[in-house]
Amino acid sequence: MEALDALFNRVSVPRLVAPAPTAEQRQALFRAALRAPDHGQLRPWRFLTVEGEARQRMGELFAEALNIADADASPEALNKARGMPLRAPLLVVVIACVQVHPKVPESEQVIAAGCAAHGMLLAAHAQGIGAVWRTGDMAYDAHVAKGLGLSADERIVAYLYLGTPERELRRAPELAAEDFVRVWNG
Repeated sequence: MEALDALFNRVSVPRLVAPAPTAEQRQALFRAALRAPDHGQLRPWRFLTVEGEARQRMGELFAEALNIADADASPEALNKARGMPLRAPLLVVVIACVQVHPKVPESEQVIAAGCAAHGMLLAAHAQGIGAVWRTGDMAYDAHVAKGLGLSADERIVAYLYLGTPERELRRAPELAAEDFVRVWNG
Protein backbone atom coordinates (compact mmCIF):
# COMPACT_ATOMS: atom_id res chain seq x y z
CA MET A 1 0.00 0.00 0.00
CA GLU A 2 1.30 3.44 -0.86
CA ALA A 3 1.84 5.93 1.94
CA LEU A 4 -0.74 8.45 0.71
CA ASP A 5 -3.33 5.72 0.31
CA ALA A 6 -2.83 4.73 3.96
CA LEU A 7 -2.99 8.37 5.06
CA PHE A 8 -6.12 9.13 3.03
CA ASN A 9 -8.06 5.95 3.76
CA ARG A 10 -7.22 4.79 7.29
CA VAL A 11 -10.32 4.33 9.42
CA SER A 12 -10.91 3.12 12.93
CA VAL A 13 -12.00 -0.51 13.08
CA PRO A 14 -13.84 -1.12 16.37
CA ARG A 15 -15.04 -4.68 15.62
CA LEU A 16 -12.01 -6.95 15.83
CA VAL A 17 -11.56 -10.70 16.00
CA ALA A 18 -8.67 -13.17 16.01
CA PRO A 19 -6.13 -13.64 14.71
CA ALA A 20 -3.92 -10.94 16.20
CA PRO A 21 -1.13 -9.48 14.08
CA THR A 22 1.75 -11.85 13.41
CA ALA A 23 5.24 -11.32 14.83
CA GLU A 24 6.35 -9.92 11.48
CA GLN A 25 3.39 -7.53 11.33
CA ARG A 26 4.04 -6.39 14.91
CA GLN A 27 7.65 -5.66 14.02
CA ALA A 28 6.42 -3.37 11.25
CA LEU A 29 3.99 -1.66 13.64
CA PHE A 30 6.73 -0.89 16.15
CA ARG A 31 9.20 0.17 13.45
CA ALA A 32 6.60 2.68 12.22
CA ALA A 33 6.05 3.94 15.77
CA LEU A 34 9.75 4.57 16.21
CA ARG A 35 9.77 6.95 13.23
CA ALA A 36 7.58 9.49 15.05
CA PRO A 37 8.84 13.08 15.21
CA ASP A 38 11.09 13.32 18.24
CA HIS A 39 12.56 16.71 19.16
CA GLY A 40 15.76 16.08 21.05
CA GLN A 41 15.88 12.38 20.12
CA LEU A 42 14.46 11.55 23.56
CA ARG A 43 12.44 8.53 22.43
CA PRO A 44 9.72 9.53 24.93
CA TRP A 45 7.62 6.41 24.53
CA ARG A 46 7.33 2.77 25.37
CA PHE A 47 4.76 0.11 24.62
CA LEU A 48 3.11 -2.76 26.46
CA THR A 49 1.46 -5.61 24.57
CA VAL A 50 -1.52 -7.31 26.17
CA GLU A 51 -3.02 -10.50 24.77
CA GLY A 52 -4.35 -13.90 25.75
CA GLU A 53 -5.21 -14.26 29.43
CA ALA A 54 -3.49 -10.97 30.24
CA ARG A 55 -6.55 -9.27 28.68
CA GLN A 56 -8.73 -10.78 31.45
CA ARG A 57 -6.25 -9.56 34.07
CA MET A 58 -6.36 -6.11 32.52
CA GLY A 59 -10.16 -6.28 32.65
CA GLU A 60 -9.97 -7.04 36.37
CA LEU A 61 -7.60 -4.09 36.81
CA PHE A 62 -10.13 -1.86 35.01
CA ALA A 63 -12.97 -3.14 37.24
CA GLU A 64 -10.87 -2.49 40.37
CA ALA A 65 -10.16 1.05 39.17
CA LEU A 66 -13.84 1.68 38.50
CA ASN A 67 -14.75 0.32 41.94
CA ILE A 68 -12.17 2.61 43.59
CA ALA A 69 -13.47 5.63 41.65
CA ASP A 70 -17.12 4.72 42.28
CA ALA A 71 -17.88 2.41 45.20
CA ASP A 72 -21.50 2.32 43.97
CA ALA A 73 -20.60 1.14 40.46
CA SER A 74 -23.25 -1.22 39.18
CA PRO A 75 -22.48 -4.85 38.38
CA GLU A 76 -23.19 -4.00 34.73
CA ALA A 77 -20.61 -1.19 34.76
CA LEU A 78 -18.04 -3.45 36.42
CA ASN A 79 -18.68 -6.19 33.84
CA LYS A 80 -18.36 -3.64 31.04
CA ALA A 81 -14.98 -2.56 32.46
CA ARG A 82 -13.88 -6.21 32.67
CA GLY A 83 -14.86 -6.75 29.04
CA MET A 84 -13.11 -3.73 27.57
CA PRO A 85 -9.76 -5.45 26.89
CA LEU A 86 -11.56 -8.41 25.32
CA ARG A 87 -12.68 -6.36 22.32
CA ALA A 88 -9.55 -7.30 20.35
CA PRO A 89 -7.02 -10.13 20.37
CA LEU A 90 -4.13 -7.69 20.94
CA LEU A 91 -3.88 -4.40 22.80
CA VAL A 92 -0.88 -2.12 22.71
CA VAL A 93 -0.64 0.37 25.52
CA VAL A 94 1.21 3.45 24.25
CA ILE A 95 2.99 5.22 27.08
CA ALA A 96 4.60 8.66 27.03
CA CYS A 97 7.81 8.63 29.07
CA VAL A 98 8.22 12.28 30.01
CA GLN A 99 11.75 13.45 30.76
CA VAL A 100 12.94 16.73 32.20
CA HIS A 101 14.65 18.54 29.33
CA PRO A 102 15.61 22.19 28.94
CA LYS A 103 14.41 22.42 25.31
CA VAL A 104 11.68 19.77 24.99
CA PRO A 105 8.61 20.45 27.13
CA GLU A 106 6.35 17.72 28.46
CA SER A 107 3.64 18.56 25.93
CA GLU A 108 5.99 17.88 22.99
CA GLN A 109 6.99 14.54 24.45
CA VAL A 110 3.37 13.46 24.94
CA ILE A 111 2.57 14.57 21.37
CA ALA A 112 5.57 12.55 20.12
CA ALA A 113 4.17 9.45 21.84
CA GLY A 114 0.83 10.21 20.20
CA CYS A 115 2.57 10.40 16.84
CA ALA A 116 4.11 7.00 17.56
CA ALA A 117 0.60 5.64 18.18
CA HIS A 118 -0.61 7.19 14.93
CA GLY A 119 2.30 5.63 13.07
CA MET A 120 1.21 2.25 14.39
CA LEU A 121 -2.36 2.86 13.22
CA LEU A 122 -1.14 3.73 9.73
CA ALA A 123 1.16 0.69 9.62
CA ALA A 124 -1.74 -1.50 10.76
CA HIS A 125 -3.99 -0.16 8.00
CA ALA A 126 -1.24 -0.61 5.40
CA GLN A 127 -0.97 -4.29 6.40
CA GLY A 128 -4.72 -4.95 6.44
CA ILE A 129 -4.83 -5.12 10.24
CA GLY A 130 -7.87 -3.64 11.93
CA ALA A 131 -7.07 -1.07 14.60
CA VAL A 132 -8.76 1.49 16.80
CA TRP A 133 -7.31 4.03 19.25
CA ARG A 134 -9.17 4.21 22.56
CA THR A 135 -8.59 6.14 25.75
CA GLY A 136 -11.40 6.88 28.20
CA ASP A 137 -11.21 6.97 31.98
CA MET A 138 -8.90 3.96 32.18
CA ALA A 139 -6.19 5.88 30.33
CA TYR A 140 -6.09 8.50 33.07
CA ASP A 141 -6.64 6.38 36.17
CA ALA A 142 -3.86 6.23 38.80
CA HIS A 143 -4.77 2.66 39.86
CA VAL A 144 -4.53 1.45 36.26
CA ALA A 145 -1.22 3.27 35.76
CA LYS A 146 0.19 1.64 38.90
CA GLY A 147 -1.16 -1.78 37.89
CA LEU A 148 0.52 -1.49 34.49
CA GLY A 149 3.80 -0.53 36.11
CA LEU A 150 3.98 3.10 35.01
CA SER A 151 6.32 5.42 36.84
CA ALA A 152 5.34 8.90 38.05
CA ASP A 153 6.72 10.49 34.86
CA GLU A 154 4.75 8.28 32.48
CA ARG A 155 1.30 8.77 30.92
CA ILE A 156 -0.95 6.45 28.96
CA VAL A 157 -1.52 8.03 25.57
CA ALA A 158 -3.51 5.28 23.90
CA TYR A 159 -4.87 1.79 24.06
CA LEU A 160 -4.53 0.50 20.52
CA TYR A 161 -6.86 -2.42 19.88
CA LEU A 162 -5.58 -4.61 17.02
CA GLY A 163 -6.89 -7.64 15.20
CA THR A 164 -8.68 -8.86 12.14
CA PRO A 165 -11.59 -6.70 10.98
CA GLU A 166 -14.87 -8.47 11.70
CA ARG A 167 -16.48 -6.89 8.64
CA GLU A 168 -15.59 -4.88 5.59
CA LEU A 169 -14.00 -1.52 6.37
CA ARG A 170 -16.13 1.57 6.08
CA ARG A 171 -14.98 4.28 3.71
CA ALA A 172 -13.19 7.25 5.16
CA PRO A 173 -15.30 10.41 4.91
CA GLU A 174 -14.15 12.85 2.25
CA LEU A 175 -13.26 16.12 3.94
CA ALA A 176 -12.37 19.30 2.08
CA ALA A 177 -8.95 20.55 3.18
CA GLU A 178 -9.96 24.14 2.45
CA ASP A 179 -12.53 23.91 5.26
CA PHE A 180 -9.65 23.63 7.74
CA VAL A 181 -6.91 25.79 6.17
CA ARG A 182 -6.63 29.56 6.24
CA VAL A 183 -3.91 31.89 5.02
CA TRP A 184 -2.38 34.14 7.64
CA ASN A 185 -1.00 37.40 6.28
CA GLY A 186 0.31 38.92 9.46
